Amino acid sequence: MSQFKGIKEFEHQAGTRTGVLLSNLGTPDAPTASALRRYLAEFLWDPRVIEMPRLPWWMILHGIILRVRPSRSAALYKKVWTSDGSPLLHIAEQQRQQIQVALGTDTPVVLGMRYGNPSIAQALAELKKQQVERLVVLPLYPQYSGATTGSTFDAVSAELQRWRWVPEVRFINTYHQHAGYIASLCESIGRHIERYGIPQKWLFSYHGTPKEYHLKGDPYFCYCQKTTRLVAERMGWSEEQYMTTFQSRFGKAEWLQPYTDTTLEHLPGQGVKSVAVICPGFSADCLETIDEIGRENKEVFMEAGGEQYHYVPALNDDISHIKALVALLEPHL
Repeated sequence: MSQFKGIKEFEHQAGTRTGVLLSNLGTPDAPTASALRRYLAEFLWDPRVIEMPRLPWWMILHGIILRVRPSRSAALYKKVWTSDGSPLLHIAEQQRQQIQVALGTDTPVVLGMRYGNPSIAQALAELKKQQVERLVVLPLYPQYSGATTGSTFDAVSAELQRWRWVPEVRFINTYHQHAGYIASLCESIGRHIERYGIPQKWLFSYHGTPKEYHLKGDPYFCYCQKTTRLVAERMGWSEEQYMTTFQSRFGKAEWLQPYTDTTLEHLPGQGVKSVAVICPGFSADCLETIDEIGRENKEVFMEAGGEQYHYVPALNDDISHIKALVALLEPHL
């Protein structure tokens, strides 16, 4: 009998239980201007995403961007929204469920988005309820970037600072060269070839970041190049068959190049009439892949004289992808 009557007793010697936190960028709660305003306010205020002095950036963000961009972004989200809601959130939940089945009920797996809902704080609270003493965090960004993976670490750390009993933490910060991940990408490409044949050019399109971040030491650019090279080597392609590009620019600063849209605009004039675009940096299809790559960039290519354009879907909840993620987690469990 505890001498501290009325105080909850914790089973500190009950054995170590490990929990898994899967995280991705996030999504607005609905394809509406008000929901986008909340989402963009959180996303664009992150100092890892926008590295500007806070006061001038606050004035730009609230004085200009959040007055104009939410309605424009809402219109784009409406194009990809489904009966299941946000594609990214729906796919991420499917990934979580399959990983949970693979790991078993003794290892709880939760989903927490960096921005929006369910939040990282909500996900960690769920693991806390289940008395997790070891935590494995897997941000679903294959290539590390401070703006994505680094920001996820910030959010996890900020929440754990509020806990009296901090669990042991394993943080997986990149898997750009993981054998299972590379194999899964190659299997996806193989299925595409069986259905559509081999294009003149494969474009590996990754989400862009400001060039300044790379010059300051962010390894993202190098990790993207390595993922491309490993896939190309495994597929047996020559250097003329593929290239790496970067999409989704924001603002007027120079970003990582070559740009995906500019490349697609110029390729037909260079005699490349058929392309297939793959986005290895996206673990789940979302606005940037479904609409930007699947529709906008297709229009750019076709209007420039292209004849055949295909987008190779993200790995999503494909069984080979789930197996790769489980293999990535297992050494830390």
